[in-house]
Amino acid sequence: MVPTYPKPPRSDLVEVLHGVDVADPFRALEADGPSTRAWIEEENELTSAHISSIPVWAGLRARIAELWDHPKRGVPFERGGRWFQFRNSGLQAQSVLYVADAPAAEGRVLIDPNALSEDGIVSLTGMGVSADGTKVAWATSRAGSDWMTWRVRHVEGGDDTSDVIEWSRYSEAAWDGDGFYYISFDPPTPGEELTASVSRPRVAYHRTGTAQSADRIEWEAPDQQDWMPQVGTTDDGRYLVVTVTRGTGTETLVMVRDLTDPGSVLTPLNDPFEAKDEVIDHGGEGRFYVLTDRGAERGRVVRARVGSEPARWEEIVPESGDTLLAAHLYGGHLVCHYLRHAQSVLRVFAPDGTPAGSVDLPGPASVGETSGRAGSPVVHLQLTSYVQSGAIWQHDLAEGVTRLVTPSAAPLEPSDYLTEQVFVTSPDGSEVPMFLTHRVGAHPSGDVPVLLYGYGGFNVALTPTFSVTFASWLDRGGLLAVANLRGGGEYGRAWHEAGRLAHKQNVFDDFAACARWLVSSGWSRPSSIAIMGGSNGGLLVGATITQHPELVGAALAEVGVMDMLRFHLFTIGRAWKSDYGDPDDPEQFAWLRAYSPLHNIRDGVCYPATLVMTGDHDDRVVPAHSFKFAARLQEAQSCEHPVLLRVTASGGHGAGKPTSMLIDEAADRLAFLADALDHRDRP
Repeated sequence: MVPTYPKPPRSDLVEVLHGVDVADPFRALEADGPSTRAWIEEENELTSAHISSIPVWAGLRARIAELWDHPKRGVPFERGGRWFQFRNSGLQAQSVLYVADAPAAEGRVLIDPNALSEDGIVSLTGMGVSADGTKVAWATSRAGSDWMTWRVRHVEGGDDTSDVIEWSRYSEAAWDGDGFYYISFDPPTPGEELTASVSRPRVAYHRTGTAQSADRIEWEAPDQQDWMPQVGTTDDGRYLVVTVTRGTGTETLVMVRDLTDPGSVLTPLNDPFEAKDEVIDHGGEGRFYVLTDRGAERGRVVRARVGSEPARWEEIVPESGDTLLAAHLYGGHLVCHYLRHAQSVLRVFAPDGTPAGSVDLPGPASVGETSGRAGSPVVHLQLTSYVQSGAIWQHDLAEGVTRLVTPSAAPLEPSDYLTEQVFVTSPDGSEVPMFLTHRVGAHPSGDVPVLLYGYGGFNVALTPTFSVTFASWLDRGGLLAVANLRGGGEYGRAWHEAGRLAHKQNVFDDFAACARWLVSSGWSRPSSIAIMGGSNGGLLVGATITQHPELVGAALAEVGVMDMLRFHLFTIGRAWKSDYGDPDDPEQFAWLRAYSPLHNIRDGVCYPATLVMTGDHDDRVVPAHSFKFAARLQEAQSCEHPVLLRVTASGGHGAGKPTSMLIDEAADRLAFLADALDHRDRP
């Protein structure tokens, strides 16, 4: 039967944008009014009743909790002879920061965010330890919001100072002396903390023991609201480094300041916004190692001085056929992290660029966090795959020896699964990689349930990464397919450019080609394929089902950007114009209107079973995107396939959710898919 959907507040609003009539009947859902809240409550009741009635739900949740209940450890890092590490015993709501005398020592708890709220919704979202290891600046966020509040804790005694720094976002703490640099924003209007446009980003310096009102502004560009800074210091503590992008673009302005000279000022290191330039570290004598894509589609390492023209920068590590994702100055060597067809490769070079070996990695896998110091040969790194939850390895650069410190603890047997890579031909002839993971012995039968996942944007590379949702799907015998779409960062600048702005449709074409390949290869059929994506990946799911509803049997669209004509009006949305375009520009409006999921839903179409998921505290992609999309899709649906909306209370864009919330979400996802794919052949 067709579900009886709650009736949202609706109007006949039509705006004329660049000469085009644009209907926005559910505009009222952008406001947090009584009618919106009542509608959300009814939608959640409908979704809960539907999913809780699915027979496999209880068993799924129990198995997901079992798969989640394993020790997790981050990469240990050293400051001032002390070692710091995030740990989670298994089902703790939030991970805990430990401090120890050695990387493998048990140590003691330094910061436990689980003690800050009964329901686990306060998370530790930023952190920076002083160079001498005596103090840590730590930031918390509540209910998944991107807003951060900083405090300072003494490492030895575990007590906090009186310092409280508010209205920070997207920031780490870069220590200098008895204070630290951080990213600050103007406070929003009270009551609009989750929706108002974020304004006036700046780099501020806070001296411990003083009021935030006394913080010094190190850098700001008040006439350039789209400019977004990042802040750090070099390993030797001598230089402040401020890296600025325009929105979420990759091209940078890099500025440095000598912290040993009280009269120095931030000075540009590069020609601004011409290329992606990132300081790796100070190499001595005022020379900086820089990762750049200037004249190098897939990245290279150069050495630069302030005031030297980029054309005169000294090339240290030339471009290769692989994509240079990151580089670090560890133990007097350059440790370079490459992607080869979306799989991690680590190569080591001497300071002059002479090859000095590599770090052997079991693959296909991804290097996540790494840690090391310029003066120590010891490097720690985390390695993940689709079936390994995060092993910690240690590599000695002096001896060239790699050893396993902490194995993957997830209760999956890696040898029971196989990951392979295929290449799918997109309509314009581009070859798109896709990872396939399944049980050993599984073979194309024409009816294998498939979970197809993608992102395709913002220069983000999808590499083999552990997810309990993915692991649970594999545990039930499904095939996991992860597509490396254009718009991502797998193959350098051209790959990103081919999936942004006027070329965004390539991303959706790539994804559709992957779905078709899963059928033509003999693995599955449309009614047994589910697609999933979040944020920009939620946009991907929305565009796919509105353009090709016949390709899949079910869809999970999470915290997606669904209204491409108004995304720039909320919180940090205007920063995304670098990838999407500007709705206020007539030409770019036409690109966006052509694929905007909300504006391409058609009445009388049978859409796949769809679960739209968001959080009521998402202040990155505001939940109104999901509200309006779900309301319009429910209104247009012409068949019995359910269209459900799930709104997490005290949930944000994804980061900081407590473990119990994540388990519930995973159980609801997989139960919904189990039910939807089992019923695709119903009349």
